[in-house]
Amino acid sequence: MSQNPRVAVVTGAARGIGKSIAERLGRDGLHVIVADLPGSKDGVDETVETIVGAGGVATGAAVDVVDESSVESLVRTAVDAGGRLDVFVANAGIAQVEELLKYDSADFDKIFDVNVKGVFNSYRAAANQFIAQGGGGKIIGAASIVAFRPFALLGPYSATKWAVRGLTQAAAMEWAEHGITVNAYGPGIVGTAMWDLIDEKLAAKHGQQKGEALAENAQSILLGRVSVPDDVAKLVSFMASPDSDYVTGQTMLVDGGIQFS
Repeated sequence: MSQNPRVAVVTGAARGIGKSIAERLGRDGLHVIVADLPGSKDGVDETVETIVGAGGVATGAAVDVVDESSVESLVRTAVDAGGRLDVFVANAGIAQVEELLKYDSADFDKIFDVNVKGVFNSYRAAANQFIAQGGGGKIIGAASIVAFRPFALLGPYSATKWAVRGLTQAAAMEWAEHGITVNAYGPGIVGTAMWDLIDEKLAAKHGQQKGEALAENAQSILLGRVSVPDDVAKLVSFMASPDSDYVTGQTMLVDGGIQFS
């Protein structure tokens, strides 16, 4: 490994897709700043230990992406730890599974705060640091298949991911002059806690057994299996590497062939 590896921040890295992304970037030789909410310290420590145990470099950090000053502080932590910032993966997000007619207005505000404002804060803090360093850098956001095709019971979540897709395109336009690329990844049906909850709610609504609703949705996957977090991490690895230097403004689906963009 070189003396000064490239430095990547990954938010929401205590578990799920974020954890897989952080671990993959660690294997790729980047110094990974593993960030999540203060209450997720155990998960952050675990991700850091996994990266370091595999011979990589990692630093744990606490962040609340809804709070702009917290995100700015996270970027400073990354620069203090690694000397600079090269990649920012705005992965943190939440899902709420509910019918639109039953959706609570406070929950609506919360999901937009985390999934849209959180990404906005992350993109801007990263871009400001990249510009201060003299330009260049990669910003990568968490979208979803529902940024192209909403799912029932995921209405507001779908709307937030359409917003991420639009914000990604606008940021790519504005920051290209600084050599900054901005892209997003769109997972499909992934075997995580979120999809367990979707399955549970759909099953209750349609009188199905646990697993039935998920299996029904999974029938639309051309490659014949539900995704695992590592499938997403492989795409983000490409987006974070010099191999993607000529790609910007894109939201790339990694869904096993459910939706064609």
